[in-house]
Amino acid sequence: MTNHLATQASLYLQQHAQQPVDWYPWGAEALALARRLDKPILLSIGYAACHWCHVMARESFSDPAIATLINEGFVAIKVDREERPDLDMVYQMAHQLLRRSGGGWPLTIFLSPQGMPFYSGTYFPSAAPEGQATFRSVLGSVSTVWSEQRPALARQDQALRLALAASQPQRDDQAVLNAAVQTQARQQLATAFDARHGGFGAAPKFPQPSELAYLLHLSQTDGQTQARDMALFSLRKMSEGGLYDQIGGGFFRYSVDAQWQIPHFEKMLCDNGVLLALYADAWALTGEPLFRRVVEGTATWALREMQADTGGFYASLAADDTQGREGHFYVWPSEELRQALSSQEWDVCAAHWGLVDAPNFEGRTWHLRVARPAAQLAATLQRPQALVEELIASASIKLRMARDQRDPVPRDAKVLTGWTALMITGLVRAARVCQRPDWLKAARSALDFLRQQRWAEDGRSSGHLQTLPGQAAFLDDHAFLLEAVLALQEADPQPQDLPFAEGLALAMLAQFEDRDRGGFFFTRHDAPALIHRLKPGADAATPSGNGVAAQALLALSKQVAGPQAALYRLAAERCLRVFAASVCADPASYTSLLRLQMLFNK
Repeated sequence: MTNHLATQASLYLQQHAQQPVDWYPWGAEALALARRLDKPILLSIGYAACHWCHVMARESFSDPAIATLINEGFVAIKVDREERPDLDMVYQMAHQLLRRSGGGWPLTIFLSPQGMPFYSGTYFPSAAPEGQATFRSVLGSVSTVWSEQRPALARQDQALRLALAASQPQRDDQAVLNAAVQTQARQQLATAFDARHGGFGAAPKFPQPSELAYLLHLSQTDGQTQARDMALFSLRKMSEGGLYDQIGGGFFRYSVDAQWQIPHFEKMLCDNGVLLALYADAWALTGEPLFRRVVEGTATWALREMQADTGGFYASLAADDTQGREGHFYVWPSEELRQALSSQEWDVCAAHWGLVDAPNFEGRTWHLRVARPAAQLAATLQRPQALVEELIASASIKLRMARDQRDPVPRDAKVLTGWTALMITGLVRAARVCQRPDWLKAARSALDFLRQQRWAEDGRSSGHLQTLPGQAAFLDDHAFLLEAVLALQEADPQPQDLPFAEGLALAMLAQFEDRDRGGFFFTRHDAPALIHRLKPGADAATPSGNGVAAQALLALSKQVAGPQAALYRLAAERCLRVFAASVCADPASYTSLLRLQMLFNK
């Protein structure tokens, strides 16, 4: 049996094509069906590398009894959030307003046939302790509410529309982004800073690269030693923990504990592109060998495992192996490690990677972390540090070779324009500080692919960019790609770079800028309307599209002359002004825009 997902290009949608749930992709057919049948929509949003998405798929969406409840009571729509970040962003925001809690994946959200959400959650278990909601009970409750409480739902819809509208940035010319706002941002981050383990907040702990990049920038611009110390300490702790793949390079998505020991094991291209650039900046600032090792490991991983023959970069590696076990590709039983290493390597690496400590993964195996740095081991063992580092390096090579014999984790081979652009920028920044022309060449190859395959001139004032073949690009695709072109143009200038940058800038201004108030919408002016049109300014796992767009336009304005320079600078200024009140209210959430303000003041 197949449903309506079998012909979809998305790997994530294909993974659900054989399920008994009668899934539809998002589109006119499914929405019209819901309206015709007057049925609520079950919208499930996830992505191929997501562990809990696959857990819910196995537990609930593959269960014929649960599928029957879904098929009888709902029109079921499945969305890949990497293909449709616009849908994901607007319904994540709606979920947070409905539930007063954070979002995540899978996002499970129930909509009216008109697309308005009225109940939501993330992962719902198929079985739960008494008193906790199971997915089956949620389906029953939602069906009851839909059939019996329509007037209340209509009132909730109106309240939600008003709340979504209120979330838009409102220009306030009394809001001034001055030094006091920068100080407030630093103090906010200092309050959230984990002085013992680095990073911000408690578990689950995300890298938050935009905030760390801001602190590094602040330290270099204003000499803020506290900002510098918070950023560098966090970067050290992240790279020494299990968040970083000590054997294969690259970063996992986030840590489930505050110590950075055990991650959720998916590896996302977007995270690694941003972190590669950040660690390259840290290496350039400090010259610390640890940061260079991370830069080399992350860049090498990206080129080895993520770059397509076309030059673009794949989206992600899954958290689960082919048997559905999270992390098992990356963790080690003690005996397998002993067999792979020489006695000298074992003596050093068992202490270095924490193998002399209790197992840290599911009580049976080890996920490797730097428990004792090489310098500390050298002093303890009374051996030269260079010898200890040599043994760690040789052991790493052996373990990667042994790990490569395992069944590989699934890879989502979609090549997203914006995420590839983030990796281009990371590679360029890394190549410059590490003197690696091969990384620069790889970045150029990726840019050539995007320019040739995803960009088309339309013969008028602006061209058209695609995020995937046949799919119009979003703001982030334009902003991140413009940033990448300018980075390459500075490091390795080619005649086509500046014209391409101007084409992207003009397309972004024509297709996304709010001409009345300033700033940029996430979707094009001619995109099909959703329940709300977002103009996001806050940073998330990736930097704010508005922040990056405005920074890139400001940089471009300094490379051209005449009216075009003024046009780009004015757009960047308008973007900063429309978000000024939002930034003043919560500066630490808008660090990309705070960096923009600092660039204007230079």
